[in-house]
Amino acid sequence: MYILNLKNLSACVLSLGLIFANTGLYADSFDDEYLIEDVSGGRCCTKVGRRCVGPTGATGITGAQGIGGLTGNTGLTGATGLTGTTGLTEFADFFALMPGDNAATVAVGTPVQFPQDGPAVGSITRLTASTFQLANIGTYEVDFQVSVTEAGQLVVNLNGTEVAYTVVGRATGTSQIVGTAVITTTLPNEVLSIDNPTGNSTALTITPLAGGTHPVSAHLIIKRLQ
Repeated sequence: MYILNLKNLSACVLSLGLIFANTGLYADSFDDEYLIEDVSGGRCCTKVGRRCVGPTGATGITGAQGIGGLTGNTGLTGATGLTGTTGLTEFADFFALMPGDNAATVAVGTPVQFPQDGPAVGSITRLTASTFQLANIGTYEVDFQVSVTEAGQLVVNLNGTEVAYTVVGRATGTSQIVGTAVITTTLPNEVLSIDNPTGNSTALTITPLAGGTHPVSAHLIIKRLQ
């Protein structure tokens, strides 16, 4: 706060008087600068218009941060990446040729032999002439066809147990028994075979040269679906 210092009041008044005398203006309308004594500094402060402007005060506290601006527009979607290559399905083809293979009849409760290897990819492998290993747990399609002389049946055997819903057969005549089924394994390395079902009464003859002069084939095809 600024007050008049009596010590130098007369000098300030004198200065003002001279200014008023030279300008012919009243103090209320005086717009030029003149001096008033600053008690703290021992000098006249600056008078501008009708205000006495003193030394600069301390800097005030910083104001609160303003509200954030609006969110910008969403950028464009990037290009779609390339699709990865799908892995190959596991499969294997095992077969027999008659005459030669399956020379003996297939007794009740025993498997047909498929002793020769066709194309294969993956981990479906042979254990013996009539048993095959499914290394991976999964779901498999099993297709088989065998030329048989007698009326009879065949069934998929998985790990020593006949799978009831896979039984196929024929009643009369000399023709193929054809089967197809989908099975699911629950353990690694389960063993599969195609059997003359237990409980039947007839051993099966795998017909050689069926329908002509060339050796006839029997096939077992196993494909892993998932």
